[in-house]
Amino acid sequence: MQLPKFVRMVEVGPRDGLQNEKSMVPTAVKVELVDRLSDAGLGVVEAASFVSPKWVPQMGDSAEVLAGIARKPGVRYAALTPNLKGLEGALAAKADEVAVFGAASESFSRKNINCSIAESLDRFAPVMEQAEAAGVPVRGYVSCVLGCPYEGEIAPKAVAEVAERLFAMGCYEISLGDTIGTGTPTKAQLMIAAVAERVPVDKIAVHFHDTYGQALANILAALQMGVTVVDSSVAGLGGCPYAKGASGNVASEDVLYMLNGLGIETGVDLEKLIAAGAFISDAIGRPTASKVARARGCA
Repeated sequence: MQLPKFVRMVEVGPRDGLQNEKSMVPTAVKVELVDRLSDAGLGVVEAASFVSPKWVPQMGDSAEVLAGIARKPGVRYAALTPNLKGLEGALAAKADEVAVFGAASESFSRKNINCSIAESLDRFAPVMEQAEAAGVPVRGYVSCVLGCPYEGEIAPKAVAEVAERLFAMGCYEISLGDTIGTGTPTKAQLMIAAVAERVPVDKIAVHFHDTYGQALANILAALQMGVTVVDSSVAGLGGCPYAKGASGNVASEDVLYMLNGLGIETGVDLEKLIAAGAFISDAIGRPTASKVARARGCA
């Protein structure tokens, strides 16, 4: 079984994990979470989202979060930026990289951001230009790569087309998101194979939700395809609000435990990561969704 020697873990808990929390999480808690995650050895932490506070009030303090963290050398602190205004906010807050997001499903695109896939990608052109001028790298997300709450299964070709467009626009990496968590290993490999025909595999990341309990199996399947970048969320925070029974993103602790068991290097300390998960779980008053953390005695 061919597996990579090193995997870069991208931590999305502070942004993707917390953005749909109904009760406001204090800025100081977010800051400490980001600091704990960077101290655990994670090289990329998605810490902020510069979307309209009207739509995502939980992320309304993103500038304050980026101002409050203890920036660790070698760690990149990322922010989601859906438009020029968002990019301007991220640049002012000194985000190290930014991200734009498209979807492989027309229905999801129209219901989530009220425009077609083509229109959403066209809107990113000025964001890409300004980010490049500022010397800030841009990551591209593709949602619904293995299923849509409105359309069901998504054709791998549709995913490949959106990924190719984002890559051609200048995104240095394309993160493929199983937004509703319905994917299985074989489907994941077929989808990645289709994308890899248009985007180099070393520019592909995977972002699996664990709604159906398939995330770790899907990640292993992706590693077998040559993927070396994995998104995850500490304590399994998050989940798509449109997905029935959504249980959240795959837990970073569980991903790291599996990678350690496979002999794959990450540079991340499992005990510190578990402690970070326990901290945020206590702060929001919810048990951790990480099976590894629970097995280690974290409620």
